[in-house]
Amino acid sequence: MAKAEDYGATGMHRRESKIPYSKEDCPRSSRSSEPADDLLEALGYTQQLARSRSTLSVTFMSFVLASVPYGLSTTLIYPLTGGGPSCIIWGWVAVCLFMICVAASLGEITSVYPLAGGVYYQTFMLCPVWCRQLVAWLTGWAFVLGNIIITLSVNFGTTLFLIGCVNIFQDGQGNGVFAANAWQTYLIFLAITLLCNAISAWGNRWLPMLDTLTVIGTFVGVLAIICCTLAIAAEGRRSAAWAFGGFEVTSGWNPPGWAWCVGILHGAYATSATGMVVSMCEEVEKPATQVPKALVGAIVLNMLCGLVFLIPLCFVLPDISSIINDPSGQPMPAILRSAIGNEAGAFVLTVPIIILGILCGVSCTTAASRCTWAFARDGAIPGSRLLKFDQVNDKMGIPLNSMLLSMVVQILLGLIYLGSSAAFNAFNGSGVIFLTLSYVIPVAVSFFTGRKTIASGKFNLGAFGVFANVVSIAWCLFAIPLFSMPSALPVDMSTMNYACVVFVGGFAISGLWYYIWGRKNYSGPKVTEVTEELRRASRTSATMHM
Repeated sequence: MAKAEDYGATGMHRRESKIPYSKEDCPRSSRSSEPADDLLEALGYTQQLARSRSTLSVTFMSFVLASVPYGLSTTLIYPLTGGGPSCIIWGWVAVCLFMICVAASLGEITSVYPLAGGVYYQTFMLCPVWCRQLVAWLTGWAFVLGNIIITLSVNFGTTLFLIGCVNIFQDGQGNGVFAANAWQTYLIFLAITLLCNAISAWGNRWLPMLDTLTVIGTFVGVLAIICCTLAIAAEGRRSAAWAFGGFEVTSGWNPPGWAWCVGILHGAYATSATGMVVSMCEEVEKPATQVPKALVGAIVLNMLCGLVFLIPLCFVLPDISSIINDPSGQPMPAILRSAIGNEAGAFVLTVPIIILGILCGVSCTTAASRCTWAFARDGAIPGSRLLKFDQVNDKMGIPLNSMLLSMVVQILLGLIYLGSSAAFNAFNGSGVIFLTLSYVIPVAVSFFTGRKTIASGKFNLGAFGVFANVVSIAWCLFAIPLFSMPSALPVDMSTMNYACVVFVGGFAISGLWYYIWGRKNYSGPKVTEVTEELRRASRTSATMHM
């Protein structure tokens, strides 16, 4: 039996190799990650996924998960109606600063517990024994539902954005050329969902390279958009004072400050998926150091890319009311058509964003399948053993059945759109709420138990870590009610934000399932002698540092 001292206080430094095969028999990426593999086995799990990702590739994946130009384009209606250019730019900066704190807080914990279970596993390990089973269960379901719903939201957003881009082309009456009905919209969504799953499943070994190419393509596409819009500016340019400080509320919310807050959903949506990369820990060579760096680095990269993208757009914004009422149904195509003055030229500039949306869907699909698989292998998902949600496909090297489960849930939830066009708002809001809550639960548990485990981690941020924890908890308490609000007033059945319904319904079902089945059949992640020794070692180390 391996002892905790073989791995150090955090379990990440092994003093001697216990790998039962020679180094020559395994690939280079596996050899470089032997300590991580040993720790995984000591904690009761078998290494089943190939460790093929470096710090840079994980950072790029985290960047692609956010897909800033795409995420900000598909939800631009929120800040436009919530405050105009000031909400677009400064709302984005504010959300990124909050999310840097969330990423830093998660990074500290991940450096101690770098497993694919992510926040679910971390919550279980950090919680007091008397409540950790229930709290981990609820965190796990919030994380899984958040992953799946955000993936659904991304694919649905790509669908609506694609239709809006096609409708850049208008007939003589100013109407878009493709008035898609609900069934046509759903079928396009279905095709995009199947495409993203196919790429993620069959191209798994090339995904790190694809992420790298996506980052390069993103900056090239953003550069093309800002150069063309600023150079042509067919309807003129705004003043710097208006671009950075213009404040126009058209959402109907009062007071205006609250309208501004509701408008920052676009920033929260674009950055919410960043923490999903924690589920990739078992595919990273040195997860205890690489994943925390990637979490924080990706947010900084996203913030800079977002500013480069948004600021030029604010200089060429046409009348906001004309954008909101444009027949295309999407602000970004309308802005580009106005700035370029040519339908074909505007459509060409949207192509990189459409491609980015699809690739963002691929990354979200990959992350969602990993967190679903990690939750299933601990027996928390119904039928996981029978339907093999807890297994990795030998030929493809991925948790294929978990990926298919996630896909089926997305396809079924997408049917809601056939009954209500407000479904997309519900997907956006509830996905952000689920993920934000799942991120902050382990952070809150760690903070309110004295950050004992963090003291021995390799990404301990000290005083800034305490500050980041406080900001993260405050952001969660603010975000949950905020993103349950409708984007505009007055509200009717078609404009209501049903995010709160999805959120409360998801939690109610998970709580009921725990009461009916979980409390008797679910015991949480695997607990071994080494697991408990690591907990004790961490607390001893924390005491010595006090």
